[in-house]
Amino acid sequence: MRERPDGADLLAIAREVLRKELLPLLPEDKAYGALMIANAMGIAERQLRNGTEPQEAERQALSTLLQRDGELMALNRELAARIRQGVLDDSAEARGLLWEATVQRVRESAPKALAGGAGGSRTRGEGR
Repeated sequence: MRERPDGADLLAIAREVLRKELLPLLPEDKAYGALMIANAMGIAERQLRNGTEPQEAERQALSTLLQRDGELMALNRELAARIRQGVLDDSAEARGLLWEATVQRVRESAPKALAGGAGGSRTRGEGR
């Protein structure tokens, strides 16, 4: 067991110090860079808190859809190839999988963009 604060907590604390204490002291031409760093720290914090479960869920869903096992990147490449070929044009399962993967990415990169805050309220396949 790790001591508190853990890595995600440390990122959150550092981000808060950067935004509230250091950013106001920076020259205007350096503010954008500091905000980008703060945003990257927020994404890293959320990814740490989420762990690998979202990626494993995506990998399993892709394996089911494509009817083969493999690593997430390879499965996503095959999904893209099948989409380009038009093989999945009528697949509600493929649309649902793409929707869930997109929501998960937004949940980690820009959670305020989702309806209802960080969690999002739509279910698989509802987004169009």
